[in-house]
Amino acid sequence: MHFLLLASLALAKSLAGVSLPDASTVGTTPVVLNGIGLREKYFLDIYVGGLYLPSPSRDAAAIIAAEVPKRVEMHFVYREVSREQMLASFREDFGNQPGVGDKTQYVDRIVGWLPASVKRGDAMAFEYAPASGTAILLNGTTLGTIPGQDFMRLVFGVYLGSKPPTEALKAGLLGG
Repeated sequence: MHFLLLASLALAKSLAGVSLPDASTVGTTPVVLNGIGLREKYFLDIYVGGLYLPSPSRDAAAIIAAEVPKRVEMHFVYREVSREQMLASFREDFGNQPGVGDKTQYVDRIVGWLPASVKRGDAMAFEYAPASGTAILLNGTTLGTIPGQDFMRLVFGVYLGSKPPTEALKAGLLGG
């Protein structure tokens, strides 16, 4: 039984050819890999997502609401995703989230920071630090930061809320 548990933990850190580290930091706060999932669309693998938290949790609502350092990242496995495709995805995903003010302002800011496309091997992350807000990173470089809790809850709600991009991605991020 112990062997099966170790085998399942090892598999949880690698998916679709992408391996994620067990731990990282947000600012100076250590965070651990909570879960890993695959985002598929039209039967195509788009990215492998990872969720990092100060301590593991399967409680989606508590993770979304928590005022703690955390990060969700996407490691692209599809050959190329254009800025226009990402814009459409952000509009759809943000639009599916209830109770947050003007979502258009967030989409416009993010898309303005993005390159013309992201390619296989690129990594994009949303990293929340309570003192500064949610930073958007591409391959480790900060593109911009949006202050406040509203945007953080919107972003983490996209992945962990009632209407995630896919239920399989949400389940994977929650460690399932």
